[in-house]
Amino acid sequence: MAHKNFTTIGIGVTFSPNLKANIYEASRLAMVFQSKLLLIHVGDVSEEKRQKFETILQPFIVDGLDAQVVFQPGKPVDAILESVTKQNIDLLILGAVKRESLLKYYVGSIARKITRNVSCSVMLLINPSIERVQCKHIVVNGLEDKKTEQTIATAFIVATALESDKITIVEEISHDKVGTVEDTKSLRKTNLLKEKIKRQEDTRVQTILSHIPEAHKKNQNIATQAIFGKRGYSIGHYAQVVRADLLVMNAPEKSGFFDRLFPHDIEHILTELPNDILIIR
Repeated sequence: MAHKNFTTIGIGVTFSPNLKANIYEASRLAMVFQSKLLLIHVGDVSEEKRQKFETILQPFIVDGLDAQVVFQPGKPVDAILESVTKQNIDLLILGAVKRESLLKYYVGSIARKITRNVSCSVMLLINPSIERVQCKHIVVNGLEDKKTEQTIATAFIVATALESDKITIVEEISHDKVGTVEDTKSLRKTNLLKEKIKRQEDTRVQTILSHIPEAHKKNQNIATQAIFGKRGYSIGHYAQVVRADLLVMNAPEKSGFFDRLFPHDIEHILTELPNDILIIR
């Protein structure tokens, strides 16, 4: 079954209060995936800055981490995107603000602009930690989409690497599929239709799960959950309610101007991140 291999992991680094925590999170991830780690700093080459980054990396380099600092001049978004292409990065890690203001939503933060346009998978960190915090529960989208099978397969790879305890596959179902409730008769009809759709969705997801290697499902508590609501918003809210540690999603299609004005799907999640999120492209 197809899944994403993270051979080269990149992380955008600036001298923010979360610098050490972000680098530690990226380093641990690179170690478990046996990946090369690139620290991308937007700006001209500086040996003083390189020394600071390498000092933070040192405990992991001693343990065998293959890491390198990359200086990329230019504007932040363009520089990061250029580095991803030049360095053949498979997974880009970015620090993210948990909640964006309305102004930032329309202007677009750096992390969101990169996420919309980057050619690789992206992990957005909202709660980085210097000390390792176990990822216990992963929520992954199970919506009917051509990308979903690969996304679920990759989620199991990540779950195995992070030694998580539980994966919940959430099937988001639009209310449009069941119509509106106007009286007792239509309510009964709607409920019957919902149950039928839930069974169909569960059958589809179980077929995907049957393709996952048993080694990746071992020791995992696997659950499915059908949710009726607005795509993107519903799964983000669910992940927040169950206190998931990581939300894994399909990558969005590249957005145009009207998509930014009238958000849909993953845009809701990017506006108010419920937890760390991994977007598979």
